[in-house]
Amino acid sequence: MIKKVRVMDMSATLSTERLAELTEFIRLGGPSIWALALLSVLTLALILWKVWRLVLSGAWSGGSRTERALNLWQSGAEADAIDLLTGRKGVRAKLVRTAMLSMKQGPDAETDAREETERVARLLLSDLRSGLRPLELVATIAPLLGLLGTVLGMISAFQALQEAGSRADPAMLAGGIWEALLTTAAGMAVAIPASVALTWFESVADRLRLQLEDGATRVFLAAH
Repeated sequence: MIKKVRVMDMSATLSTERLAELTEFIRLGGPSIWALALLSVLTLALILWKVWRLVLSGAWSGGSRTERALNLWQSGAEADAIDLLTGRKGVRAKLVRTAMLSMKQGPDAETDAREETERVARLLLSDLRSGLRPLELVATIAPLLGLLGTVLGMISAFQALQEAGSRADPAMLAGGIWEALLTTAAGMAVAIPASVALTWFESVADRLRLQLEDGATRVFLAAH
Protein backbone atom coordinates (compact mmCIF):
# COMPACT_ATOMS: atom_id res chain seq x y z
CA MET A 1 0.00 0.00 0.00
CA ILE A 2 2.83 2.38 0.91
CA LYS A 3 4.57 1.52 -2.36
CA LYS A 4 1.42 2.29 -4.31
CA VAL A 5 1.09 5.66 -2.58
CA ARG A 6 4.71 6.47 -3.41
CA VAL A 7 4.15 5.64 -7.07
CA MET A 8 1.09 7.89 -7.14
CA ASP A 9 3.05 10.70 -5.49
CA MET A 10 5.85 10.33 -8.06
CA SER A 11 3.32 10.40 -10.91
CA ALA A 12 1.70 13.54 -9.50
CA THR A 13 5.12 15.16 -9.13
CA LEU A 14 6.07 14.31 -12.72
CA SER A 15 2.75 15.65 -14.00
CA THR A 16 3.28 18.88 -12.08
CA GLU A 17 6.80 19.22 -13.45
CA ARG A 18 5.65 18.63 -17.01
CA LEU A 19 2.88 21.16 -16.62
CA ALA A 20 5.38 23.67 -15.29
CA GLU A 21 7.70 22.98 -18.23
CA LEU A 22 4.85 23.43 -20.70
CA THR A 23 3.81 26.70 -19.03
CA GLU A 24 7.39 27.96 -19.16
CA PHE A 25 7.66 26.94 -22.81
CA ILE A 26 4.53 28.91 -23.67
CA ARG A 27 5.74 31.90 -21.66
CA LEU A 28 9.08 31.97 -23.45
CA GLY A 29 7.44 31.72 -26.86
CA GLY A 30 5.24 34.75 -26.39
CA PRO A 31 1.96 35.50 -28.20
CA SER A 32 2.84 33.32 -31.21
CA ILE A 33 3.10 30.24 -29.02
CA TRP A 34 -0.33 30.97 -27.54
CA ALA A 35 -1.78 31.23 -31.03
CA LEU A 36 -0.06 28.01 -32.12
CA ALA A 37 -1.25 26.19 -28.99
CA LEU A 38 -4.83 27.19 -29.78
CA LEU A 39 -4.31 26.21 -33.41
CA SER A 40 -2.98 22.78 -32.40
CA VAL A 41 -6.08 22.08 -30.31
CA LEU A 42 -8.37 23.15 -33.16
CA THR A 43 -6.38 21.03 -35.63
CA LEU A 44 -6.64 17.93 -33.46
CA ALA A 45 -10.38 18.47 -33.03
CA LEU A 46 -10.79 18.94 -36.80
CA ILE A 47 -8.85 15.76 -37.60
CA LEU A 48 -10.89 13.69 -35.14
CA TRP A 49 -14.14 15.17 -36.48
CA LYS A 50 -13.12 14.40 -40.06
CA VAL A 51 -12.21 10.80 -39.21
CA TRP A 52 -15.60 10.38 -37.52
CA ARG A 53 -17.43 11.79 -40.55
CA LEU A 54 -15.53 9.47 -42.90
CA VAL A 55 -16.35 6.48 -40.73
CA LEU A 56 -20.04 7.41 -40.87
CA SER A 57 -19.86 7.77 -44.64
CA GLY A 58 -18.46 4.24 -44.98
CA ALA A 59 -15.06 5.30 -46.26
CA TRP A 60 -13.40 2.14 -44.93
CA SER A 61 -16.35 -0.26 -44.94
CA GLY A 62 -15.28 -1.95 -48.17
CA GLY A 63 -18.59 -1.50 -50.02
CA SER A 64 -19.39 -5.23 -50.16
CA ARG A 65 -23.15 -4.63 -49.92
CA THR A 66 -22.99 -2.10 -52.75
CA GLU A 67 -21.03 -4.60 -54.83
CA ARG A 68 -23.69 -7.28 -54.27
CA ALA A 69 -26.40 -4.80 -55.21
CA LEU A 70 -24.57 -3.95 -58.44
CA ASN A 71 -24.27 -7.64 -59.29
CA LEU A 72 -28.01 -8.10 -58.70
CA TRP A 73 -28.76 -5.07 -60.87
CA GLN A 74 -26.60 -6.35 -63.71
CA SER A 75 -28.25 -9.77 -63.48
CA GLY A 76 -31.70 -8.21 -63.85
CA ALA A 77 -32.86 -8.38 -60.22
CA GLU A 78 -33.40 -4.63 -60.06
CA ALA A 79 -35.94 -4.59 -57.20
CA ASP A 80 -33.71 -6.78 -55.02
CA ALA A 81 -30.73 -4.54 -55.74
CA ILE A 82 -32.60 -1.42 -54.66
CA ASP A 83 -33.97 -3.12 -51.54
CA LEU A 84 -30.46 -4.23 -50.56
CA LEU A 85 -29.29 -0.59 -50.47
CA THR A 86 -32.37 0.87 -48.80
CA GLY A 87 -31.48 2.59 -45.54
CA ARG A 88 -27.73 2.41 -46.07
CA LYS A 89 -25.74 5.51 -45.01
CA GLY A 90 -22.55 4.95 -46.98
CA VAL A 91 -21.76 7.27 -49.87
CA ARG A 92 -21.37 4.37 -52.33
CA ALA A 93 -24.76 2.94 -51.44
CA LYS A 94 -26.45 6.34 -51.60
CA LEU A 95 -25.16 7.17 -55.06
CA VAL A 96 -25.73 3.73 -56.57
CA ARG A 97 -29.26 3.59 -55.16
CA THR A 98 -29.94 7.07 -56.58
CA ALA A 99 -28.77 5.93 -60.01
CA MET A 100 -30.89 2.78 -59.83
CA LEU A 101 -34.05 4.62 -58.77
CA SER A 102 -33.51 7.22 -61.47
CA MET A 103 -33.12 4.54 -64.14
CA LYS A 104 -36.33 2.85 -62.99
CA GLN A 105 -38.35 5.87 -64.11
CA GLY A 106 -38.51 4.48 -67.63
CA PRO A 107 -36.49 3.67 -70.74
CA ASP A 108 -36.31 7.29 -71.82
CA ALA A 109 -35.12 8.57 -68.43
CA GLU A 110 -31.39 7.90 -68.86
CA THR A 111 -30.49 11.54 -69.50
CA ASP A 112 -32.40 12.74 -66.45
CA ALA A 113 -30.99 9.83 -64.43
CA ARG A 114 -27.43 10.81 -65.28
CA GLU A 115 -28.06 14.43 -64.34
CA GLU A 116 -29.65 13.44 -61.02
CA THR A 117 -26.82 11.05 -60.27
CA GLU A 118 -24.24 13.72 -61.04
CA ARG A 119 -26.06 16.16 -58.76
CA VAL A 120 -26.07 13.72 -55.85
CA ALA A 121 -22.44 12.77 -56.54
CA ARG A 122 -21.38 16.41 -56.31
CA LEU A 123 -23.16 16.78 -52.97
CA LEU A 124 -21.58 13.60 -51.60
CA LEU A 125 -18.10 14.59 -52.77
CA SER A 126 -18.54 18.06 -51.30
CA ASP A 127 -19.39 16.47 -47.96
CA LEU A 128 -16.38 14.16 -48.22
CA ARG A 129 -14.10 17.14 -48.75
CA SER A 130 -15.60 19.27 -46.00
CA GLY A 131 -13.00 20.32 -43.46
CA LEU A 132 -10.07 20.00 -45.85
CA ARG A 133 -9.74 23.71 -46.53
CA PRO A 134 -9.27 24.56 -42.83
CA LEU A 135 -6.57 21.87 -42.60
CA GLU A 136 -4.88 23.33 -45.65
CA LEU A 137 -5.03 26.76 -44.01
CA VAL A 138 -3.46 25.41 -40.81
CA ALA A 139 -0.66 23.73 -42.75
CA THR A 140 0.04 27.07 -44.44
CA ILE A 141 -0.21 29.57 -41.59
CA ALA A 142 1.29 27.54 -38.72
CA PRO A 143 4.90 27.82 -40.04
CA LEU A 144 4.28 31.51 -40.76
CA LEU A 145 3.10 32.10 -37.21
CA GLY A 146 6.18 30.30 -35.94
CA LEU A 147 8.41 32.39 -38.17
CA LEU A 148 6.69 35.58 -36.99
CA GLY A 149 7.35 34.62 -33.38
CA THR A 150 10.99 33.92 -34.22
CA VAL A 151 11.44 37.29 -35.93
CA LEU A 152 9.84 39.13 -32.99
CA GLY A 153 12.03 37.20 -30.56
CA MET A 154 15.17 38.01 -32.53
CA ILE A 155 14.24 41.69 -32.53
CA SER A 156 13.86 41.62 -28.74
CA ALA A 157 17.17 39.77 -28.36
CA PHE A 158 19.09 42.28 -30.44
CA GLN A 159 17.41 45.17 -28.66
CA ALA A 160 18.58 43.76 -25.33
CA LEU A 161 22.06 43.32 -26.78
CA GLN A 162 22.10 46.91 -27.98
CA GLU A 163 21.00 48.22 -24.60
CA ALA A 164 23.76 46.24 -22.89
CA GLY A 165 26.37 48.07 -25.02
CA SER A 166 29.93 47.18 -24.14
CA ARG A 167 28.66 44.99 -21.30
CA ALA A 168 26.99 42.69 -23.80
CA ASP A 169 27.23 39.02 -22.96
CA PRO A 170 27.20 36.52 -25.87
CA ALA A 171 25.22 34.17 -23.65
CA MET A 172 22.45 36.77 -23.52
CA LEU A 173 22.20 36.77 -27.31
CA ALA A 174 22.34 32.97 -27.50
CA GLY A 175 19.57 32.69 -24.94
CA GLY A 176 17.40 35.12 -26.84
CA ILE A 177 17.96 33.28 -30.09
CA TRP A 178 17.02 29.82 -28.82
CA GLU A 179 13.95 31.24 -27.15
CA ALA A 180 12.95 32.87 -30.43
CA LEU A 181 13.45 29.62 -32.33
CA LEU A 182 10.94 27.86 -30.09
CA THR A 183 8.08 29.32 -32.09
CA THR A 184 9.52 28.05 -35.39
CA ALA A 185 9.70 24.54 -33.95
CA ALA A 186 6.15 24.85 -32.59
CA GLY A 187 4.86 26.04 -35.96
CA MET A 188 6.38 23.04 -37.70
CA ALA A 189 5.02 20.71 -35.04
CA VAL A 190 1.51 21.96 -35.82
CA ALA A 191 1.89 22.17 -39.61
CA ILE A 192 3.37 18.70 -40.20
CA PRO A 193 0.46 16.66 -38.71
CA ALA A 194 -2.03 18.96 -40.44
CA SER A 195 -0.31 18.45 -43.79
CA VAL A 196 -0.12 14.66 -43.32
CA ALA A 197 -3.80 14.49 -42.35
CA LEU A 198 -4.76 16.68 -45.31
CA THR A 199 -2.93 14.41 -47.76
CA TRP A 200 -4.51 11.32 -46.21
CA PHE A 201 -8.05 12.72 -46.31
CA GLU A 202 -7.59 13.85 -49.91
CA SER A 203 -6.44 10.36 -50.92
CA VAL A 204 -9.51 8.84 -49.23
CA ALA A 205 -11.80 11.31 -51.02
CA ASP A 206 -10.16 10.62 -54.38
CA ARG A 207 -10.50 6.86 -53.90
CA LEU A 208 -14.19 7.21 -53.03
CA ARG A 209 -14.73 9.49 -56.04
CA LEU A 210 -13.40 6.79 -58.36
CA GLN A 211 -15.60 4.17 -56.69
CA LEU A 212 -18.65 6.40 -57.07
CA GLU A 213 -17.93 6.92 -60.74
CA ASP A 214 -17.45 3.18 -61.22
CA GLY A 215 -20.70 2.30 -59.44
CA ALA A 216 -22.80 4.82 -61.36
CA THR A 217 -21.27 3.74 -64.68
CA ARG A 218 -22.08 0.09 -64.01
CA VAL A 219 -25.70 0.98 -63.29
CA PHE A 220 -26.05 2.87 -66.57
CA LEU A 221 -24.25 0.26 -68.66
CA ALA A 222 -26.49 -2.51 -67.35
CA ALA A 223 -29.50 -0.72 -68.86
CA HIS A 224 -28.18 -1.15 -72.42
